[in-house]
Amino acid sequence: MKILNYSKEHIEFRKKARAFMEKEIIPNIQEWEAAHDFPRDVWYRLGEAGLLCATIPVEYGGTGRDLLYDVIVAEELLRADSSCGGGVVLHSWITTPYIAVFGSEEQKKKYLPKCVSGECIAAVGMTEPDAGSDLTSITTTAVEDGDDVIINGTKIFISCGICCGVVVLAARDPEIENPYKALSLYLVEEGTPGFTKGVKYDKMGLHTQDTGELIFTDCRIPKTSMLGKKGEGFKMLMLELQQERLSIAIMALGTAEHVLEETIEHYKKPSSKYVIPKTQVNQFAIAEMATDIKMQRLFLDKLIEEHMAGSNIVVETSMAKYKMTELARDVCDRCIDLHGDFGTTEACIAVKSLLDVRSMSIFAGTNEIMRQIISKFMKL
Repeated sequence: MKILNYSKEHIEFRKKARAFMEKEIIPNIQEWEAAHDFPRDVWYRLGEAGLLCATIPVEYGGTGRDLLYDVIVAEELLRADSSCGGGVVLHSWITTPYIAVFGSEEQKKKYLPKCVSGECIAAVGMTEPDAGSDLTSITTTAVEDGDDVIINGTKIFISCGICCGVVVLAARDPEIENPYKALSLYLVEEGTPGFTKGVKYDKMGLHTQDTGELIFTDCRIPKTSMLGKKGEGFKMLMLELQQERLSIAIMALGTAEHVLEETIEHYKKPSSKYVIPKTQVNQFAIAEMATDIKMQRLFLDKLIEEHMAGSNIVVETSMAKYKMTELARDVCDRCIDLHGDFGTTEACIAVKSLLDVRSMSIFAGTNEIMRQIISKFMKL
């Protein structure tokens, strides 16, 4: 059963992407994991290989390809490692599209070519100490002063926050009471006076994707740094959440598929270190996981198809994001059991992947928020 129609060009691109991962990524994973780092020069190599921001139009330095090319990159990165793909997916799928969709002509020409080449990594600054899933609680302020805007506030748990060259920042006008109309988005560059990068978090899992704190203290930027129209920040964030949640679902399901594939390989071809007993209990466990993953894969591929067609599938992507992140956790956990004693070691792919996928249920709105969206749609 196939839903997505991959062309010959797509298939060749996948071969190219897989070859890149096998040469540039897989041999270095253990070193990067130990160092909690994803070297800056790898971003340049990804850009040179055409593996960043595939959908950006040719006039802005991209290739103008369809979203399936970004899907392929995400899947091949996750096949290589369940951690390092996160930052790349964020950059290509989530952050750069804000500039591509809502940016002015000047902003697109300035930032998009650098995002495609890997010269500039983009991050989104939403989460704050007192504002997580509820964006209306954002307290970072943007006060206009002549031709400038003065930013004050702190953002926390920002993916690619330390390595970013530009941040799409959500801030509010304190003079506007309606929280839905007070938010605007701004492009703030690394090195701008008053913009500093704080703590780099030592996380559970996702060690090769940096997550940090961004601090804005009387940070003065020109009004031309506003992304889109004033007061439409909340609307823009909501419009992009469909693609963001879809990308998280792709990451989660891709991890589950890879972990199960590796487990089945060890089941069929035991290593000298350990054997997975060929009992009926284990056979049934593998069959159940394979069935769940297959069913979710068909759902996910259908969502990708409909998203590319421009359909409004906010509810369905919320379902996918919540269900697939929880499925990934369950698959990793069950595969740890199958690996027996080896499943207690960090060398076991299911162990590492479980740590990496655990936080995916929080990204792009917690799974509790996803359930809330679904139940609201059902008028419960």
